[in-house]
Amino acid sequence: MISGILTALLMILFIGVAVWAYSARQKPRFREAEMLPLIEDTRATKEDQA
Repeated sequence: MISGILTALLMILFIGVAVWAYSARQKPRFREAEMLPLIEDTRATKEDQA
């Protein structure tokens, strides 16, 4: 009984997180985060040139 309730709660939580992650309001935030590895660190570039 308790394991069934726990399973249902975790499934609802998972679906909620998936809906949140794929919502249109989160797209700009995730677009910025996915570009972070491609942005050069200016501090590292200046240290390399010195």
